[in-house]
Amino acid sequence: MSIKSSKTPDIIRTVSPKQYEEEIISEISLRPKSLEEYVGQPQMKAHLQIAIESAKIRKTALEHILFYGPPGLGKTTISTIIAHEMSAPIKHTSGPAIEKQADIISILTSLTEWEILFIDEIHRLKPQIEEILYSAMEDFQIDIMIGSGTGSTSVKMDIPKFTLIGATTKLSSLSSPLRDRFGNILKLDFYSTADLAKIVKRSFGILNLEDIETETIEAIAERGRGTPRIANRYVKTLRDYATTGRDISQKSNCDSIFRAFWVDTNGLDTLDQKVLKHLLETFSGKPVGLSTLASVVGEESATIEEVVEPYLLQIGFIERTPRGRQITIKWEEYMRQI
Repeated sequence: MSIKSSKTPDIIRTVSPKQYEEEIISEISLRPKSLEEYVGQPQMKAHLQIAIESAKIRKTALEHILFYGPPGLGKTTISTIIAHEMSAPIKHTSGPAIEKQADIISILTSLTEWEILFIDEIHRLKPQIEEILYSAMEDFQIDIMIGSGTGSTSVKMDIPKFTLIGATTKLSSLSSPLRDRFGNILKLDFYSTADLAKIVKRSFGILNLEDIETETIEAIAERGRGTPRIANRYVKTLRDYATTGRDISQKSNCDSIFRAFWVDTNGLDTLDQKVLKHLLETFSGKPVGLSTLASVVGEESATIEEVVEPYLLQIGFIERTPRGRQITIKWEEYMRQI
């Protein structure tokens, strides 16, 4: 594999698991609507089926749920599915969007019985917001301050029994008091290539592209980095090529399209390759600290740690040691094969 350029193209990073604003609406049509349609995460899916069935039999709100794992694995999707399975409405918000205590109080008092409140990036809630959630989650009550100054009094107000679903990419950043109030803490893992292939095939079907070769579907899944969001992004990109008259049914044609935006057969783009190249050549395969590596690559440390490293660690191309990051024998063997 050759490094075409030391500079990452100035475009939206195709392999990024981050969801871009312009993708939100187009992605909704590809999301499964029920647990039966949901592909992958078998242990989590089995647990949720039991929890949902139990809540229905007991005729009560579902226990609060916390999903954690890398971005793009479907935390928002599974939350929407849970609402569908419970025949309950769902309200979406995020940690950064809730700035004041009045914001969360307004949200909680507007909920209906059994409604699901989904908070993305829940680890970014402010401490004073979390404190309001404690009693809301445990007792379905909130404290309302009446009056001001020395004459103010606190009055407990009942709120409907609801289900809080939190999503986070940083479980360790969530405070213990808040984390302990979730009845279900479930991890989403990277998807297998076989499961991604099922998702890709389903997405092509939804987009009315039925004549795609199995080899093509598998090639897309192999580049999906274990992440449905990335795989579906490829599907929509290839859909655009098909719409403009390009033949995408055969694997060879799709391979040439992937080469055009610098994604190799492992799903590595120029930023991944740049990191690996510097670890191999600049540092001669020796361990290097994160900040030093980020400086040489020309990216922020957070970008390396949160966007690049998870997948490279997953496929075994790099490892974290007490002395820093370094490439593995698996990466060196891969380089000798290409």
